[in-house]
Amino acid sequence: MKVLQLGKYYAPYRGGMETHLSGLCEELKGRVQLEVLVSNTAPRTVHEVVKGVPVTRCAELVKVASTSLNPTLPLELSRRRYELLHMHFPHPMAVMGYLGSVRPRRHGLVITYHSDVVRQKRLLKVYGPFMQRALARADAILVGSPNYVESSEALRPHRDRCHVVPFGIDVSRFVRTPAREAAAAAVRARYGGAPLLMGVGRLVYYKGFDHAIRALREVEDAHLLLVGDGPLRAELEALARACGVAGRVHFLGNLGDEELLALYFACDAYVLSSVTRAEAFALVQLEALACGLPVINTALDSGVPFVSRHEESGLTVPPGDEAALATAMRRMLAHPEQRRAWGEAGRARVLAEFTQARMGERVLAVYREVMAARGVGG
Repeated sequence: MKVLQLGKYYAPYRGGMETHLSGLCEELKGRVQLEVLVSNTAPRTVHEVVKGVPVTRCAELVKVASTSLNPTLPLELSRRRYELLHMHFPHPMAVMGYLGSVRPRRHGLVITYHSDVVRQKRLLKVYGPFMQRALARADAILVGSPNYVESSEALRPHRDRCHVVPFGIDVSRFVRTPAREAAAAAVRARYGGAPLLMGVGRLVYYKGFDHAIRALREVEDAHLLLVGDGPLRAELEALARACGVAGRVHFLGNLGDEELLALYFACDAYVLSSVTRAEAFALVQLEALACGLPVINTALDSGVPFVSRHEESGLTVPPGDEAALATAMRRMLAHPEQRRAWGEAGRARVLAEFTQARMGERVLAVYREVMAARGVGG
């Protein structure tokens, strides 16, 4: 089966969609004839092979409203010969490139719907009708959680073709080793053995890190370690000072994989304080749970509470409710045995439902179903 993946960016670029796409391709390579078409982060087109996967990065002319403009993408797409095209949404340039390409429409079309367009309302007014045209052509639409299928207005006309395929991670990356235990011990020593909470993500509005910082005022002695960078860093640092917790909120910037693993193994709980459904799934929850770290998350109408369940692998609070978030933090930190039980249950759930291998099998099954319906052997 010749499969072309059409996404935004590809590893080593880091992001939720990019992590998913590279993990999926690593599972599918060798089982299908695979190629990836994405945007570059520079104004030139590059052809390369990444871990055995052929990748073409189309020249990025400019980025507008977080959307790449790639004038050569329709041409690159038109040149390919494939039996199945797998697109990843939201991706305005991919939609326009696909609708503007000259390929005959004899191939199967699968779309992974990662998230609604939440904040960029002006973009949605332009992009929405074209997105709906592409969704209407799809043989199958993959969605990460049943919650998102039910709550997305954009998916409402297409629910009969939606398949719930939870995202997955390579759990072999999240194994305790003596070196990682030593690194975790060093992290705990760095903060004087104080209770440690952590969060990971770009410092942007929908992550709700401002609520986590305010909640920390009511959590005695605990430190909050924030991994990532973004446009709100200075604002969040000022907020921590204004709240009197600047000495307990630590902005660590972007970290390497081993540094991040040391934090997962060192901390007492993971805090996902996101406030809008732009947080559609949060793969970082899987990473934390795979390390046995219990999660405090928010009751968004998205896949977030589907991944880590209330009172099963952690606690779930209303989004934006700082008092409830502080109460959850205090409860989590006050009960180490409960934390351990939730962490163990979370890891077991990841191993059962959210592995990269399981995700690959589910996606491949959809591919075969689509091709069989088209009368093509898979």
